[in-house]
Amino acid sequence: MGFAALRGAAEVAPTPEESVAPAKMRALDLTVRYGTKEAIKDVSLDVRANEILALIGPSGCGKSTFLRSLNRMNDTIDGVTTTGAVELDGEPIYGPEIDPVLVRRRVGMVFQRSNPFPKSIFDNVAYGLRIAGERDRTLIAGNVERALRQAALWDEVKDRLDESGLGLSGGQQQRLCIARALAVEPEVLLMDEPASALDPIATAKIEDLVSELRQLLTIVIVTHNMQQAARVSHRTGFFLMGRLVEIDDTTNVFTRPQQSETEDYITGRFG
Repeated sequence: MGFAALRGAAEVAPTPEESVAPAKMRALDLTVRYGTKEAIKDVSLDVRANEILALIGPSGCGKSTFLRSLNRMNDTIDGVTTTGAVELDGEPIYGPEIDPVLVRRRVGMVFQRSNPFPKSIFDNVAYGLRIAGERDRTLIAGNVERALRQAALWDEVKDRLDESGLGLSGGQQQRLCIARALAVEPEVLLMDEPASALDPIATAKIEDLVSELRQLLTIVIVTHNMQQAARVSHRTGFFLMGRLVEIDDTTNVFTRPQQSETEDYITGRFG
């Protein structure tokens, strides 16, 4: 991918507001180890409220590990240790007194491959609400419809909510998983390469959806597709060998990178 092509893509990316938004989340000297191996080291960055932050870098550079640290998903992996701090609205999310389940309600996640449950479309979306103890059927039904509308899926499934979510197309399944995450009204949505397994048409729908959701919440998206990062994000962070090399407005990263490693990566010299 040539530099000029990415320049053109970056120029259509949304421009951030004139005044810098406050930090919704903040990582401070964050280090994550798998056993003795450091996956990310001393990463500090702010995630601004209602922005789309893209994280790019070669495979194994630590960007997905960093993403999972933002809602404590790494806690579910044996042998992982985390030091440093992550804050949500200025409050720490790590610590023995913090319930990671509550953290994950506020900071939802969509994974690389769609993972609908072997349940109906309705029950897939209602799952998080029921796990949280909600029993009001009217409220659940209203939230399911809202989430499916937000995920741009309602019109496609409203007449077959009782059918299995596994019967949907790949793109629809991924939007169903997005709806499932949105049903519990998170404040931040983490997306780990959400379109990497989809065809171009389904990918375009996911990208349009990401841009629309930014009005409602804060989004952090990991992607290997640099054109995608240029199209949808306000800022982009470049990871390499567990380090955050550079983070800036997306247009600057793709057209005026400050670090030679960033320029080498986006111009295809490695990765």
